[in-house]
Amino acid sequence: MSSIDNAADKNLKTSPAPAKGNVNSTGNSRSSASAAPRDAVARALAAALPFWGDLTEEQKTQLAAATRPLMARAGERVQGGGSGCAGVVVAISGRLRAYMPSETGKEITLFRVEAGETCVLAASCILPMITFDIALDAAEDIEALIIDPRYFSQLSQENVAVEAYLYRQTAQRFSDCMWVMQQVLFASFDTRLATFLLDEVSRTGSPHLVVTHDEIARHLGSAREVVSRMLKYFEREDLVALSRGAVEVLDRKRLLARASD
Repeated sequence: MSSIDNAADKNLKTSPAPAKGNVNSTGNSRSSASAAPRDAVARALAAALPFWGDLTEEQKTQLAAATRPLMARAGERVQGGGSGCAGVVVAISGRLRAYMPSETGKEITLFRVEAGETCVLAASCILPMITFDIALDAAEDIEALIIDPRYFSQLSQENVAVEAYLYRQTAQRFSDCMWVMQQVLFASFDTRLATFLLDEVSRTGSPHLVVTHDEIARHLGSAREVVSRMLKYFEREDLVALSRGAVEVLDRKRLLARASD
């Protein structure tokens, strides 16, 4: 059971039981039962969205009603690949990977959405300046909220704080995308691979990276064979140690120097 559902379930369990034979009491109980999940969603939105305090009470109620919870296992598709415009994704727990797939089956990671972060590019249908589609996969088991894109678009037109948040988030994600494009266009592959490994060490807090050559290739938009050859070279240089399904970073200082080339 998710943390959102736990909150709603707790509310239901602590609600007083209706009096027998009292129609009004029963009706109130049903109303309370249906409202409890919405209340839990509203609390989650309040914790995740900085503009929540700038909304009217009516807007808060409507936003909660236009939001649905989502749970996905690692590797499951959340957005893209014919799934349509998902909506604004608010990550509650876990992590998502945003990437761009090619017609030949290659992928390149654009950015990650960590717990507590929002991805408005998943609602590209409400952003007229977005002319491309991104895909979102669960990088690990996730719990998220999906805000209906049509209502979020309407809300951004009604509330300047929401509009500012929408464009601020869009600019931030575009900055992430442009950094990736810069790496692809102007950096050599050994530099990109070294940067990726160092970023993963920083993100996980461990030099032991549980990642396959195929996964690295999909992150970097390359072929598995190219990744394997470069990792073997790094291993001969005593920069990393390779094992099945894992890469151990041995010399961060020298790897950093290679990433800075």
